[in-house]
Amino acid sequence: MVEEFMYKLVAIDMDGTLLREDKSVSERTKIAINKAKEKGVNVVIATGRPIDGVTRYLEELNMLSEDDYVLSYNGGLVLKTKSREVISKIALTGADLHYLHNISKELGVNIHAFSETQGLITPKSSKYTEVEATLNNIQIGINDYSEIEDNHSIIKVMMIDEPEILQRAIDNLPKEVYEKYTVVKSTPYFLEFLNKEVNKGTGVELLAKYLGVKREEIMTFGDAENDLAMIEYAGMGVAMANAFEEVKEVANYITDSNEEDGVAKAIEKFILGEA
Repeated sequence: MVEEFMYKLVAIDMDGTLLREDKSVSERTKIAINKAKEKGVNVVIATGRPIDGVTRYLEELNMLSEDDYVLSYNGGLVLKTKSREVISKIALTGADLHYLHNISKELGVNIHAFSETQGLITPKSSKYTEVEATLNNIQIGINDYSEIEDNHSIIKVMMIDEPEILQRAIDNLPKEVYEKYTVVKSTPYFLEFLNKEVNKGTGVELLAKYLGVKREEIMTFGDAENDLAMIEYAGMGVAMANAFEEVKEVANYITDSNEEDGVAKAIEKFILGEA
């Protein structure tokens, strides 16, 4: 029997984890999260999306109080959800954007980025920038990147394209790109570039330190490559049944899939003592 109340911070990925394929949260999952919160557990969403892309879920899950937090941009920006006070920020610069934009042109792949002040910016709109905008309910800014100053704060840069085009670009990325940045493929059509120090594990660690929570008191849920770091970091890293094999390999526990209330079942088992 796992010790009850052991976990004080629970970080949950969204797509493929918290959300079902139709992008909804099941009733069982909502109940489990609310019960965990009632026991004093901090439950947070940890996502590659900007906070505007998760606001409706924060509302649905009652995560908009003074004591609620969100890890956005894969941990690059950790915020209080209500006031949007920044707990931690690790960004890129306009110089990084110019460097990656040049590479994207050489590789023939589309690109967009998230500016701290201007939101989603792209030199030209394309299918997957529109997917990003729709997913997150945000506007697309068409922007001449040459006008972006080198010291401009950029949260993340993304190469976005048809899966086969993106994979070809990945296969041809210069080795130095991996040395300079955290590079994660979050979907078959999204490749994300973040500050080298950024990953969801770092984001969880920074929030835990802010809250005074120990590593062994942390539980994380994920399914994809960009969840690996936080699954490895947590005292209890939980992989979904639908997770990538490399995520399952580092997890402490494998729960059911996102279609089968996997998040709820693990919270019930390890936090609520119901199973």
